[in-house]
Amino acid sequence: MPRRRTSSSSSSSTAPSAGPAAPRNRTPQPVRVRRRSFGDFVKAFLAFAVLLVLVAGVPLALAVTVGWPLPDGAPGLDWLQREITVQTFLHILTVIVWLAWAQFTACVLVEVKAALSGVGVPGRVPGSGPSQLLARQLVAALLLVGATAASLTPGLSQLGQSLEGNQKPSVAAAQQTPGLFAQQQEQAASTASALAEQAGQAGQAAARADGGATAASGDTKYYRIQPPEGRHHDSLWEVAERHLGDGRRYKEIFELNKDRVQPDGSKLSEASLIRPGWIMEMPGDARGGELVEMPDEAPNVSEQVQQQISDYARTGGDHAQGGGGAQGGGDAHVSLPEQRPAPGPATPVTPATPAPGPAAGGQHATPAAEESGRSFGLPEALLAAPLLAAGLLGALGRRRRQALWHSALGAVGGRRGMEPPTPTGDAQDVQDALLVGADPDGVRLLDRSLRGLAASLAAESRPLPVVYAAWMGGNGDLHLQLAQPAGKPPTPWQVGQDQTFWMLARADAERYEDAETAAPYPGLVSLGTMDDSRLLLNLEAVPGLVSLSGADQDRAAVFASVAAELATNGWSDRMTITLVGFGDDLTPLAPNRIRHLDGFEDLFETMSAETRQRRGALGAAGHDSVLTGRTGPAQHTRWAPHLVLLAAQPSDEDALRLAELAADAGRLGIGYLVGTAGTDLPGAAWEMEITGDGKLLAPLLGLELEAQLLPVAQQRAVVELFSDADPERGPGGPANTPPFLVDISEQGRPAVYARLVGSYEIIGLDAPDGERSAQLHEALALLLLHREGVHPRVLASALWPRGVTEDVRDALLERLRAWLGSDPDGTPRLGTDATGRLTLAKSVVSDLDVLRSLYYEATQGRGVDSRQVRGRLLTDALVLVRGPLLADRPEGRYRWLTHEIIDAQLPLLVADTGLALSEFHLERDRAEKAIEALNAALRTAPADERLWHELLRATHATDDADRLRALAADLIGRSGARGLPPRTEALLDELLPTWRDGVAAAG
Repeated sequence: MPRRRTSSSSSSSTAPSAGPAAPRNRTPQPVRVRRRSFGDFVKAFLAFAVLLVLVAGVPLALAVTVGWPLPDGAPGLDWLQREITVQTFLHILTVIVWLAWAQFTACVLVEVKAALSGVGVPGRVPGSGPSQLLARQLVAALLLVGATAASLTPGLSQLGQSLEGNQKPSVAAAQQTPGLFAQQQEQAASTASALAEQAGQAGQAAARADGGATAASGDTKYYRIQPPEGRHHDSLWEVAERHLGDGRRYKEIFELNKDRVQPDGSKLSEASLIRPGWIMEMPGDARGGELVEMPDEAPNVSEQVQQQISDYARTGGDHAQGGGGAQGGGDAHVSLPEQRPAPGPATPVTPATPAPGPAAGGQHATPAAEESGRSFGLPEALLAAPLLAAGLLGALGRRRRQALWHSALGAVGGRRGMEPPTPTGDAQDVQDALLVGADPDGVRLLDRSLRGLAASLAAESRPLPVVYAAWMGGNGDLHLQLAQPAGKPPTPWQVGQDQTFWMLARADAERYEDAETAAPYPGLVSLGTMDDSRLLLNLEAVPGLVSLSGADQDRAAVFASVAAELATNGWSDRMTITLVGFGDDLTPLAPNRIRHLDGFEDLFETMSAETRQRRGALGAAGHDSVLTGRTGPAQHTRWAPHLVLLAAQPSDEDALRLAELAADAGRLGIGYLVGTAGTDLPGAAWEMEITGDGKLLAPLLGLELEAQLLPVAQQRAVVELFSDADPERGPGGPANTPPFLVDISEQGRPAVYARLVGSYEIIGLDAPDGERSAQLHEALALLLLHREGVHPRVLASALWPRGVTEDVRDALLERLRAWLGSDPDGTPRLGTDATGRLTLAKSVVSDLDVLRSLYYEATQGRGVDSRQVRGRLLTDALVLVRGPLLADRPEGRYRWLTHEIIDAQLPLLVADTGLALSEFHLERDRAEKAIEALNAALRTAPADERLWHELLRATHATDDADRLRALAADLIGRSGARGLPPRTEALLDELLPTWRDGVAAAG
């Protein structure tokens, strides 16, 4: 992503960029201003006339015809006894008209003031959305032909748009006729382009003027990152706070120094990754001590430091400020006021050797990681696809839980594959992008809204309307585009801008609860966004084919995105997805949904048979379409959609056969998305094109979307995540070793110990400030559960699921780093790995880490050869279990745990520990000890069938029949209406053959 310079940094820039990578220094281009036409002057005259009538004519007419409408004296009780006459109504209406006139006049004054001043966006007049919109349009039409047209406010440059809060959503614009929509786009783009170019030209001129002044004054300043003093570490936030007056201006320092080579040979890649001895170029308005102004004559600074600063100034390139020019000539001289003393002598380093000692942000990213971009951000395609990311994340979590359960039930003599593999490389980046980009709340609201609509229509005995598309607005509102008017929608749905649009506000959607009905529109799939609205096309409802043209690589990214979202979305129950000519590697995403066909002949054979079958089934059921069948008795078992994605270009003959096959597809719940090199596919109802810059165009529909894509590299990484979590993997699957093992000896006592299993407690740290405590504790818990590292954006997304700015996130990291402190050797306990992810030092340990290590050591380490050691380790492990994970977590926090599988891992780990300890005691005929261990494990894993089986066996070993019958009765009572599992029944038949008599007697 290109970097933008802040105002302070750009103002001090003098040297133009040497290459094309610095577009801010390009020669300004003349502004193309459209000449005023006769029609513009006519519009201006009419606007003036309307304003004159409304602002001056209305009050004049009221004063002449009606006069003063209010009573002359103070109101009294006799008013209530007077007769209401026609004159009374006229006076009331006159007062209302006066109020409306006053409101409109206020809107006109606000708009005129904003337009003439050219500063900011016009303010909002309370309760006057339509009035202010009319005033804005009239003032814009009047002033756009004047001399001030080029300096109007941004609000007037978007002629025809309304105020925030009353603005017609972009979905409404997209639903207008194509010609009108295209014309509006062209006018808005032309006006905005002219204003943007003129503003850019003025900004460049100002930057050049400021740069010249800076060069003349030679006030380039530098700051040298200080070594740590105790638990305090220098940070860009504190530097900005001391020398710029505002810690949030740390971004300016970061932008000035990003990617420039430091004295130790490394580069600044993230604002939190800085090292002592690094040099930071400062904005021109930096003030205060510790700033180097003239390196050649800096007092109290060694010659080596002076040389480093001089060398750093020469590497600035387009970052260098005005002083750089003078330094280049060798005549500039600067001074250093006062530098904070370091705790010890600095150690000189070579460019190839990292600077020793702890840094404020831990270890710096490696150059390889910087070049790959993994230190800076995450895959943008998944960050911009919240519904797709939520579906993939949910499906991945279910797959990993399934793998855990399969492993636990199939394990003999110990665990097998209980620890899922830790993703690395691209797979790790994609997993982080899913965590950051996912919008599970949006998926939940969409699913509940659609099912709630279906339930309401079924209660009124009304059929589901055919929906071609859905728009999800940035404010959370949902708009459904119907094939034809379907009457008044059920409450709380409302009619949109016409009878073919139904709308549901987000506030109403949040009041919906889960409805026991089939998913009405499972074929909805995201195609992209326009402005702040997301378009979902209902593939199964399109009356014919949907064609997609464009380059092969671009089409493949669209097809992969569509297939992945259909396979994992959260607003469908059952469906079949047939992929033709691509996607054989996508099957791991949803093996029960996705199938792959090699060519068109296989497709025609398969789909011809299914088309005939669906037609016959609809006729036999008496339904017009699958939509009427989805609200009937067979809603959960039939009428699931079948969506066909053909990435390969069909021949002319195949295209005709395909068009004939798809002629009745919309009624049958079958959808076709076909890739084509051209735009003349026979039978195509909707034609779309994907461009090389990621635009999805549908000219006949008036749409230009930012396409939702899943490029090849990210597609492979997603498939890798699912393949690694496959429960059917063979011996090459994940290993048993936990991701983080701790030293469980006395010498391995940690500096910071956190109890997560049960109530959350921290030992070894002072309690943080009360207002920050909950947030810091939550951040530490997330880091403790991910010893492999947490991307800063993932941490921010977990703590602020609705979004947060970078300065707030970085301020939290600084507080967390200061709270955790450093080890005795000076190493920060919160560091950063080579990929830029946040990691904890080994001296920070949780009871979950200890529990894993104890179990591993007992079953695969020292306990294997020593029975005594095994028993002691298992006993110590079970003592750590004090309840469920984070049992007392505050309401509304730790919502990120829904994306984790620790809630499945912890009960299985506790159950395995209890089973191993029970086996240890039963080997020595200590049945009571075994029962005690099993009961302790059941308090955390009450649903684990293996624990109940072992408890039955241990109780049977006591030879107490009454105790065994009581346990059997307890088990039967817990099973409820579902009854006992088959294996439990078989075990009871073996241990207590008369248990069924007790059930019959109780019944």
